[in-house]
Amino acid sequence: MSASYSALIGARDLAERIHDPDWVIFDCRSDLANPNFGRDAYASGHIPGAFFMDLDEDLSGPKTGANGRHPLPDPAALAARLEACGVGNHTQVVAYDDAGGMYAARLWWMLRWLGHHRVAVLDGGLQAWCSESQALSTAIPEAHPTPSYSLCLQACRVDVDTVLAHLGQPDMLLVDARSPDRFRGENETRDPVGGHIPGAINRFFGDNLDTRGYFRDSQTLRAEFEALLDGRDPTEVVHQCGSGVTGCHNLLAMEAAGLSGSRLYAGSWSEWCADPARPVATGPT
Repeated sequence: MSASYSALIGARDLAERIHDPDWVIFDCRSDLANPNFGRDAYASGHIPGAFFMDLDEDLSGPKTGANGRHPLPDPAALAARLEACGVGNHTQVVAYDDAGGMYAARLWWMLRWLGHHRVAVLDGGLQAWCSESQALSTAIPEAHPTPSYSLCLQACRVDVDTVLAHLGQPDMLLVDARSPDRFRGENETRDPVGGHIPGAINRFFGDNLDTRGYFRDSQTLRAEFEALLDGRDPTEVVHQCGSGVTGCHNLLAMEAAGLSGSRLYAGSWSEWCADPARPVATGPT
């Protein structure tokens, strides 16, 4: 078996293995304000051999109005989609986008949820690929479906009832990945209620990146997250955001920093605020 990547991969390393039959690449580009952006961008040019994963259609399940803007899909449906693209249990999967890993991290976490650890995000995204003078393609890759994908769901997510039951308890640290203004309840344009879950602390996912859009080095990330955790074990951390997308970015950053074991509240703020009976906090932590 070739080298295994479980957090980040560089563009040069990916280029060296682009034709490896045991590797499958997914283009996860998206734009929350433009549902057609990802497919249009993929059609205009993508990493050769990459399949497209749509945030709303592939990486989310049906919305009920009470379960958030990007509820998790049925695991079996996700596994079937992966099978159709040739992903087996031992396939090395690489996800990328053009937004600093904002959307690719969602697929990264979802595969980890299924029990698949040979999955990495392209550090620097499509921009890094192009900066290495690597070619793009408009061809739709030929899929070689795998016969079966065995699920082994991991206990890496929590639901809204768990969050509510542990509010204010010392065994849970909520980390909100949204921008500081939205965390404070200001400039909220995506959800009907502004604010944050009481007791949560703010770690803007964009702080995981340097000025070029690459993840900051593991030592820096580790130091910053250890300061945030203030002596807590990573297993006590529950990440969230607006709809369960950028919270995965903080999970990936912690994994890259060697701080494993934190979980995701996938419903996040958009699910939490859908019920007016749930408490809301505003202002800084």
